Amino acid sequence: MRRTGRGLVAALLAIATQADAVDCTDDAMIVFDGSGSMSEMGFNTLDEPRIFEARRAMRKVMPDLAVLRRLGLIVYGPGAEDSCASIDVRFAPRPNAAGPVVDAVDRLSPAGNTPLTEAVAEAARVLDYRSKAGAVVLVTDGEETCGGAPCQLAATLAAEALDLTVHVIGFRVRDPHFSWSGQDAPAAISPARCLADRTGGEYISAEDVDALVGALRVTLGCPIYGGLDPARD
Repeated sequence: MRRTGRGLVAALLAIATQADAVDCTDDAMIVFDGSGSMSEMGFNTLDEPRIFEARRAMRKVMPDLAVLRRLGLIVYGPGAEDSCASIDVRFAPRPNAAGPVVDAVDRLSPAGNTPLTEAVAEAARVLDYRSKAGAVVLVTDGEETCGGAPCQLAATLAAEALDLTVHVIGFRVRDPHFSWSGQDAPAAISPARCLADRTGGEYISAEDVDALVGALRVTLGCPIYGGLDPARD
């Protein structure tokens, strides 16, 4: 799925009302991109750093989602001297995790590279993916920059997992090869999309706060949650 903008949030939520929508008895891990590009702004149509919008989206949606299922959090990018090794398991799935998730994102100072492949692999291990059902929701603004092979990982997870679904939310992704010449960088699709395609998950492009909120509600919500208003305060 490649959809963007506020007007598409209702369409996103319609997915969550389908019979095969997310099972809220399964634990989920959020893998959050804390790399340096999350603080980027300027030439690529971003009037403020991505992290500002991500914080607003998390504050808005997490209190509702965290009462529905156990959530855990991994952040990658900042922290270690070698940022490709900086994959921080903040906590494994726990009940009512809204506060810890929001606090972690609020306190995050984006830095470093993007080891998203190993971060998703670590999330799968935390979920004990070979013996338990679960879901991983990757929120990323771009591509792997640490030599990982997301499509190879996708094939491994599809072959070995008991029942693991990986969803990928491409948050204001831009083409890294775009040569700026006074024009706006076009929206792009993250190469990590194959993680969703191979595991039966959703790939959702989000270009603003409301679209990110809607994407999180689809990927972490429940069938009964589809009737809630994604734009409410």
